Amino acid sequence: MRINQIVNVDLVKQMNSAVVYKLIDQQAPISRIRISELSQLAPASVTKITRALLARGLIKEVDQQESTGGRRATSIVAEQKAFRTLLIHLGREEIVFAMMDLSAKLLTYQHFNLPDVQNLPQLEDFLLAQLDKFMVDNANKSSELIAIGITVTGFVNGKNNLIENLPYFELAEPWDLVQRLEQRFNLPSYIGQDVRSLALAEHYFGVTKDCYDSLLLRIHRGVGAGIVINHEVFQGYRNNVGEIGHIQVDPLGKRCLCGNVGCLETVVSNDAIENKMQQMLEDGYQSKWLSLESHDIEAICKASNKHDAVATELIEHVGVQIGRVLAMSVNMFNPEKIVISGEITQAKNTLFAAIHKTLESHALPSFVKNTPLVVSELHHEDVIGAFALVKRALLDGSLLQHLLIE
Repeated sequence: MRINQIVNVDLVKQMNSAVVYKLIDQQAPISRIRISELSQLAPASVTKITRALLARGLIKEVDQQESTGGRRATSIVAEQKAFRTLLIHLGREEIVFAMMDLSAKLLTYQHFNLPDVQNLPQLEDFLLAQLDKFMVDNANKSSELIAIGITVTGFVNGKNNLIENLPYFELAEPWDLVQRLEQRFNLPSYIGQDVRSLALAEHYFGVTKDCYDSLLLRIHRGVGAGIVINHEVFQGYRNNVGEIGHIQVDPLGKRCLCGNVGCLETVVSNDAIENKMQQMLEDGYQSKWLSLESHDIEAICKASNKHDAVATELIEHVGVQIGRVLAMSVNMFNPEKIVISGEITQAKNTLFAAIHKTLESHALPSFVKNTPLVVSELHHEDVIGAFALVKRALLDGSLLQHLLIE
């Protein structure tokens, strides 16, 4: 009974500290009195928590607020420049290292092509060796490194932080990369699937921060989705949801990496669009702006914006396929906002018109009517999701407590 009471007290402390820190982070500058009013915590509790946060350097006092009668209240803001986060992204073809401060300002960035390795130990050795060098090259005594965020293209078990699947590398067993990093660098580490983490970043820093529920569709080398419900990324009991890139849209289509035929990814990913354009040009389609030597995704989007008939036809086809799959998702989740991310959004006008028309034909009218379709405005999309995982750990109190008890 005594152990349970201790656990409960620690949990309450963590939750209360998280509430106070979150208010300071999101509503700064803010006074202790205002924190007490919004959090419904006693003024004495708020004072105790802010004292601990001040002592750790996580918050700081700024100029006093104007008096409304009586003693003027001192404002508090979150400290952002004094702390750094290490961010890692394991993509299909590359590894990215970066550092950001707590304002999400990018401090340094490095990109590597994935090596040609035969087994997981070789991949892990390469990753850790490059990371050791990156850490030495970017040592900074003026700010403290407090956590590591990792995103991967694959499946991650959120309950035990194990990487269960990588699309570019066969794993004989789940990869405990988090534990290896924590042991090596003595830093708390947080891992997530890249698109789901990007949806979290969109919710914290992007165009869905005003929404309870939202859907992010990321189109790049692959196609994936992240779903936010009631301010939380929807994971499900099995931890991995939102693989709408593997919904079949063409029963007679191409074989997908997942083993099925005609998945959305085989039609609307960057490679799929570029390959389709090449086929159209080889079949005799004429374009003023595109050729067999120049028809990458950026060129196709630019041509569409110049009303090139071939490019427009292809982008409209892509929009219809996306719209059909999004209609299923809208009917299931009824999001407040749909966000599209990726190079294809450079052809927004043509693409969104086709998506809207298809949504109106295939989704419930009441669901579609008030659901905006918008382009992601996030920067550094390959690492901002990893930063969002660290940010979540600060806001839910888990990382906060680790910093306070060091």
